Amino acid sequence: MTRRHPAIGILAPWIFFLAAIHLPDEARGAELMPATVAGFERYVKTTEARIDGELRDTSRFLYVDRLPEERRTAALATLKRGEIFMERLKTVDQTGHEMKAPESLIHHWMGAVFVPGATLPKVLALAQDYDRHQAIYRPEVVRSKLVSRSGNDFKIFYRLRKKKIITVTLNTDHDVHYFPVDPTHCYSRSYTNRIQEVDDADEATEREKPVGRDNGFLWRLYSYWRFEQKDGGVYVECESISLTRDIPRLLSFLVKPFVTEIPKESLRMTMGSTRRVLLEEAAAQPR
Repeated sequence: MTRRHPAIGILAPWIFFLAAIHLPDEARGAELMPATVAGFERYVKTTEARIDGELRDTSRFLYVDRLPEERRTAALATLKRGEIFMERLKTVDQTGHEMKAPESLIHHWMGAVFVPGATLPKVLALAQDYDRHQAIYRPEVVRSKLVSRSGNDFKIFYRLRKKKIITVTLNTDHDVHYFPVDPTHCYSRSYTNRIQEVDDADEATEREKPVGRDNGFLWRLYSYWRFEQKDGGVYVECESISLTRDIPRLLSFLVKPFVTEIPKESLRMTMGSTRRVLLEEAAAQPR
């Protein structure tokens, strides 16, 4: 699939499991198979077709704008209270069945915040300040770097780290593209084009595992952002889709409930940090 459009600080999900359970190495390792990639790409293609259709209507630009009336009212009330709106999503095929990729798990979440007093240019300035993301999104973003920029196209690097029973470190490269719509609307998309798990991170013996031949904590991370200035502030939404290895059947009943919370937890942290920093910057401005 052609990568022409991809967003801000993306930290979403990875899976940390099996660490405290004594299994042989071959049970802990995983390999990203072509069929898994193909299944994930089909999921993404179908999801993007839905997103593209929604973005054509700026009168209902946000995901929350399209919720049924009662849920929409509740979601907007949550956002206006300064809370984070979160919802698990799933993409279905033409028969109505949830789309999946073999030997893997697809994690699909929506997160949204409202930042009163913010403006779209200020929000986008923070989103595109990639060198600063390592300070904003710590401890999950250990290092961040803008590699190159050409207009609205960005290439960025993140070193991601998550501590949950064990510590997992990942070196990741992302292609990001922003789509300005008008003075009050913008959207962006971010695609990982490299994820490598790091052994012995920050030690003299540090080394990267081969791409797709690792523990399967995170194989893909795609993020779809929407920004709209209205109601005296800016609404920020992120739809995150990530791919990890599946869980061995023997441990599914024990580990799966825990595993599926990690993507939600990471996205919640990202949205909360974004809102907090934007509010701090607004408060620091001279009046």
